[in-house]
Amino acid sequence: MTQPELPWEGGCRCGEVRLKISAKPLLTMACHCTGCQRMSSSAYSLSVAIPSEGFEVTQGEPVIGGMRDENLRHYFCPYCMSWMFTRLEGFDWFVNLRPTMLDDPSWFTPFVETWTREKLPWATTPAVHSYAALPEMNEYEELIKEYGEQA
Repeated sequence: MTQPELPWEGGCRCGEVRLKISAKPLLTMACHCTGCQRMSSSAYSLSVAIPSEGFEVTQGEPVIGGMRDENLRHYFCPYCMSWMFTRLEGFDWFVNLRPTMLDDPSWFTPFVETWTREKLPWATTPAVHSYAALPEMNEYEELIKEYGEQA
């Protein structure tokens, strides 16, 4: 599905925290790891990598929650506790947004799925690329390029 025109807006379930996206996504993903299964209460989590300069919290102040890891910061609404986005230490150039936080996520389709070795047996996605764990670091540049060409 074609992505809607930018900017995009979104927010948590209760509306206390609002977001604005003004840059095209780098990549869309589904993660099947057991950590994401537990945090999302689902078979997998969805994310869309947004360049940091195109990501803005416009209302409210999300808090860090979920798994406590010095390299991984999961941000939640402090009121409704919606898992909104994730930042990875050392990768400050993008933010992994939960696409269902967007007011219109209907365009979203995962292009890459990760941690399929931990997936629930019945869970499937339409992802073009599938990885037992994570892609090698040197593969991301090509994945981003390929996604940009089809998006």
